[in-house]
Order: sequence, then C-alpha cells, then structure tokens
Amino acid sequence: MTYIRTRPPLDTMLAGIAAAAREPIEARPGAVAAAIAAFAADPTLLADVDCPCCPDRYVRHLLGADPEGRYAVVALVWRPGQMSPVHAHRTWCALAVHQGTLTETYYEPGEEHPIPTATTLLRPGESSHGAADPRLIHRIANLSCRTAISIHCYGVGYDRFGSDVNEVHAA
Repeated sequence: MTYIRTRPPLDTMLAGIAAAAREPIEARPGAVAAAIAAFAADPTLLADVDCPCCPDRYVRHLLGADPEGRYAVVALVWRPGQMSPVHAHRTWCALAVHQGTLTETYYEPGEEHPIPTATTLLRPGESSHGAADPRLIHRIANLSCRTAISIHCYGVGYDRFGSDVNEVHAA
C-alpha cells in the first residue's frame, strides 16, 4: 500500500498563489484572490503559525514570498477597532478573510479628500482584489468586537512593503 502525504492547507494555498501569480497581469489579482479564498475559511490554515496581535495597530506576519520578489503573502491580525489608512495600491493586491469579519469601504477621489461610496462586509472565505490603480481607493477595518485575521498578497517583495504597496490618502 502506498501512502500519500498530504500538505498542510497553508502550503497548498501558497502553491495555488504561486500558480495564480503567473497569470497575465490583468487577470492576476482575481486569480490570486480565488487561490486565497479557496483556503481562507479553513480553521486549520494558520494552525502552525504564530500570529500575535498588537494593541496599537494591525500587524502583518509573513507567510510566504516569491524568491524572485514578485509577490509576498502575509496574514494581517486586526483587533477590534483597528483599520488601515484610506489608501490605493501601487501594486496589484488580493485578500480574503480567515477569521472574523472585516469591513471594506470604497472611495472615489475627491478634490480635497476621498469620498466614501460603498461598504462591504467580508466574512471568512470572502475575498477582494484590485489592480495597481491610484483611483481604486479603499479602507479595511475591523468594526466587530473580536479579533479578525485576513490573508493578503501584494505584487512586490516583502522587503518593499513599506514603500511600494500603499498610496495613503488619509489616516
């Protein structure tokens, strides 16, 4: 009898992201979001990963990265009330919720400040994605009363997250 060793869901998700990240650039964000969403709601996804939170801000934890620096995958841990700044992306991005509920608010550019236009609740397994486009402005927030975790993939190496991911419009 032959036994097949199964890979943990995180390894399988990362392999799916690697395949999706080879899609043409216009299809890549949606393909990567689908690859993340396929595993995001699995409660064992981060079973072997230490993802502590911070009382002052959401925290990123590196889960995987392309060796050539084309993308990186992180888990973001959001305590109740924590949120991103209002921002657009300088690179493509994709995300799905692993635990809890997040609120994504969309904005349109305004003369002085972005103007909110719509809000969506994202629950475990639900995803969102976008191209690198300064007009695609949003904010992610944990408006619930329990900690939330989301899985994000950005089209730059992890060492470039500080400079090449977000174009901040308002804190």
